[in-house]
Formats: sequence, structure tokens, C-alpha cells
Amino acid sequence: MTLAARISTYREVLEEWLRGLYHGMISHPAYEKIEDEAEDIEDAFMLACFPDAFGIPSPVSYYTAELLPFLEDEFESWERRLWDRETPLSGKVEGQHF
Repeated sequence: MTLAARISTYREVLEEWLRGLYHGMISHPAYEKIEDEAEDIEDAFMLACFPDAFGIPSPVSYYTAELLPFLEDEFESWERRLWDRETPLSGKVEGQHF
């Protein structure tokens, strides 16, 4: 086998591998499900840390207020996301198909 043939073979294998990697990491439908689940976990964490943002009194808010400077960007997007829903569970229920 010549050098050019080996390079061609390795190139084909590499291209196939990269196409599979791209499909698995970015274009596969499971990617969206993983993102949605991560968003739900983040929503639950933020609601547990900052319940007073929605009028739920909790002593936990006093201690978690120290986290607010570190979670500022996530807090704004989370609050906007939850205010767009009718209930905190409505986004979860709408996405499920029975």
C-alpha cells in the first residue's frame, strides 16, 4: 500500500469519525433532551435557593444571598423563564407526550 493510499484511508476514517462525533454531540435529538433536563435541574436549584423571588418566604434566602453575585446572569435568565410560565411545573408538563 502506498503512502497516498494510507493517507486517503485514514482521512476517510477520520471524516466518518468526526461526522459521528458532530451528530452525537450537536445534532442528535438527545442533545435537546439533555439541555432541557439540565435547565429543569437548574430551575429547581434556583427556586430552592431564592424562593423569595416568587413570594415564598424562606430563611434559606438569607444564607443563599451570598451566592447572588456569582449567579447573577443565571438568576436573571431563570427569573425571566419562570415568569413566562403559568406555574413552575407548566414547562415540564408541556414538554411531555403521554
